[in-house]
Amino acid sequence: MRDGDTPGWVAGILDSDWFWLLTRLVVSFMFWITGVNWIMDFPQASGAAGMVGLSPAGVWGAVLIVFYFAASLLMILDRWLWLGAGACGVFTLLAIFLVHPFWTMPPEEGAIHWLTVKEHITVIGGLMAVAVASHLRRSRRP
Repeated sequence: MRDGDTPGWVAGILDSDWFWLLTRLVVSFMFWITGVNWIMDFPQASGAAGMVGLSPAGVWGAVLIVFYFAASLLMILDRWLWLGAGACGVFTLLAIFLVHPFWTMPPEEGAIHWLTVKEHITVIGGLMAVAVASHLRRSRRP
């Protein structure tokens, strides 16, 4: 065992390029799959933009799709990953306040939104972790 508690075969997986790519695909999944969904159902994208008061909703729906793909691509390609992950993290945090303000809702409705907020916070943590991992992987290259 190399670091005292990680078996060699696990360390081999964690150090592999294929697992690092899989990690970036999975962490960015929520964002790029939304872009795919919204391309196939554009009224859903413009509806989401309009729901938070962005106008004109159609233009902002298109902007959101571009954002989802651009930020995801930065993460997937591991080029300026910190920027893509940071942008998605800020976006996800804003969504908590704009879309899921559980503290302003009746208890039953608020409880459902609280579950989503907990998931959003966990996603933000995953984005932070992948940014740290990218930095560490780059800093140990020869």
